[in-house]
Amino acid sequence: MPPARTTDPSRAVRKVARPSTAPPRPPTPRRAPRGVRLGRGLTPWLFLAAPLVLLITFTYAPVANMLAYSFTDWDGVSPELNYTGAENYVEIFTRPELFQVFFVSGYYLAASAVQIVLALYFATVLSFNLRFRNLFKGVLFFPYLINGVAIGFVFLYFFQDGGTLDSVLALLGHTSDRAWLGTETSANVSLASVSVWRYMGLNFVLFLGAIQSIPGELYEAAELDGANRWHQFRYIIAPGIRPVLSLSVILSVSGSLSVFEIPYIMTGGATGTETFVIQTVKLAFQFNRTGLASAAAVVLLLIILAVTWLQRRLVPDDRVDLV
Repeated sequence: MPPARTTDPSRAVRKVARPSTAPPRPPTPRRAPRGVRLGRGLTPWLFLAAPLVLLITFTYAPVANMLAYSFTDWDGVSPELNYTGAENYVEIFTRPELFQVFFVSGYYLAASAVQIVLALYFATVLSFNLRFRNLFKGVLFFPYLINGVAIGFVFLYFFQDGGTLDSVLALLGHTSDRAWLGTETSANVSLASVSVWRYMGLNFVLFLGAIQSIPGELYEAAELDGANRWHQFRYIIAPGIRPVLSLSVILSVSGSLSVFEIPYIMTGGATGTETFVIQTVKLAFQFNRTGLASAAAVVLLLIILAVTWLQRRLVPDDRVDLV
């Protein structure tokens, strides 16, 4: 009788565990034709072509020309350009009267601080449920939509002798014989107040949008914990809008250094209201010193970039997680 065949249990297990058929391999993706891949790579650049052309034509090319003109004595009319090196920059930094106009920017810088505080206050108040808040939003933002030339002419009649402001003060029983645009201090304060009225709407919209982007659950949790409006502003709103507040400060500082249309229309730079930009325009179109004006514009650009860089270093834009 032949001996019984013994089977290794491990082999039996392996036989059972081994699948009868191997799983099918996933299909290898076929590489797209070269023309299709090239079209996909060029598609984003086709969409960016028109904006890039406009940006280079109307921004970077004029800046490059301005930088080139700043090293010449071009008068803005003659086709000849004489290279003078850094002579225009030396003249700017050695003539103190060319930098005295920056003191006028101090009035607008102070007005910008008032403008930011008012815009933040109205944005905070109107972010809560308030009757007629949509009407108030439109009233606050409307001045920013008006043309700057129109605003200049309107307030020119507003501040003139016997104008709207004097008439309103007379109705309130106060007789004023002050020439609002006649002295340096009163003229600069008046012009700075106009800039507050005009540009507060822009900051108001920026702050309001940032406040409304904060999740509503945070306000509900704060109310359940007994927090009042001040606590909600201090611990929720203020940290949540820090990036927008930093942007608003940058825009305010750069705008204060480059004020032009309101003082140019209302006073033309008279009575000590001349700004650096007005002085640059006069150098170019009144005294026919386009080369020197270009150098002044380059200096102003560098000052704004330096102030912006310094502000970003002192107040870094850290992301705040309120949750």
